[in-house]
Amino acid sequence: MTTVTCQPTAIAPHVLDGLRERDDAGVVPRRYAGDADGAPLRCCLRRGGAGERVSLVAYAPLRRWAAGAGVDPGAYDEVGPIFIHMDPCQGPDPASGHPFTETGAPRVLRRYDAGGRITGGAIVRLPDDPDRAQAAVEEALHAAFADPDVALVHVRAVEYGCFHYEVRRP
Repeated sequence: MTTVTCQPTAIAPHVLDGLRERDDAGVVPRRYAGDADGAPLRCCLRRGGAGERVSLVAYAPLRRWAAGAGVDPGAYDEVGPIFIHMDPCQGPDPASGHPFTETGAPRVLRRYDAGGRITGGAIVRLPDDPDRAQAAVEEALHAAFADPDVALVHVRAVEYGCFHYEVRRP
């Protein structure tokens, strides 16, 4: 059996440029200095540091994917809050694995087909060991993509429903 890595996808730089001007709800973002709690930044898929210039913006991840795929997500289109750097950043480190794998945190992996419709999902409670947490996310993604109808998966926080990142079919 061949092992395929399911790579997390950050928000594209050109999309971030637009979100920094006006978000997907049509609002001009407010800039502020990040705090020590480390907001989960969707531009570089890491936690922010104290004093970093960030913003909380509205983002429609499925709408943007669907537009590129030439489909209409219909009622599955959602807009929700995400944190981003207010200035261009280096983006994610591809060697860092799956982001936001705080141990013990529940995540929902929502599956979508090529038409932008939800085809199922799974809740994963991340193990206490960081290496096992990474493996748990990878295993859940492999299970999702075992269904040939799944085109992409959104990884979200259960507590707030926040979009963390997407993974497209490998």
